Amino acid sequence: MISVLIADDQEMVRVGFRMILEKQPDITVVADVADGISAVTAAREHKPDVALLDIRMPGLDGLEVTKKLSPTTKVVVVTTFDLDEYVHTALENGASGFLTKDAGPALLVEAVRAAAQGNALISPQVTVRMLEHFARPAQRPDLGLLTAREQDVVREVARGLSNQEIASELFLSLSTVKTHLASVQTKLNVKNRVGIASWAWRAGLVNS
Repeated sequence: MISVLIADDQEMVRVGFRMILEKQPDITVVADVADGISAVTAAREHKPDVALLDIRMPGLDGLEVTKKLSPTTKVVVVTTFDLDEYVHTALENGASGFLTKDAGPALLVEAVRAAAQGNALISPQVTVRMLEHFARPAQRPDLGLLTAREQDVVREVARGLSNQEIASELFLSLSTVKTHLASVQTKLNVKNRVGIASWAWRAGLVNS
């Protein structure tokens, strides 16, 4: 059973999310709160697997809450496309994924399950559009940090592929893919797959 904390200052959003999630046999909502301070308190009390956090909340915003909860709790940031500058900060603070407020029920459930399984790229259509904003040549990282094979793996992560899909695409074993990803996270000093994908976009790997 995946335990979920919902934090959003809009009651309608909280109620809607709760109704959708609690219809799933493998998901339970342990708390829903209206501000960031309550989110941190509830997370410490209930120790949820996943937290759905709005960015703009009273007390502490979702960015600060993400920093406090990650990596113990997987965080999915609830955002809109006009908040891309905040998404970058959420990424650096350890967010495991992104969800738009107008996402349908299926994507909400997918987001929670993916985060609980450690898969950061919930939906390539959503996440890739956001990550493209960070592919700025002036900030382009050094590709020499990674081996050629690690670059191949990172490129597929940025495309939204799962570990199993990457293994099939690159004709590698699943354990080899996991080994490469662990090495990449250490070399790039990032917390999760979203951090890897962001680096890939900024390095120009996705379009290479």
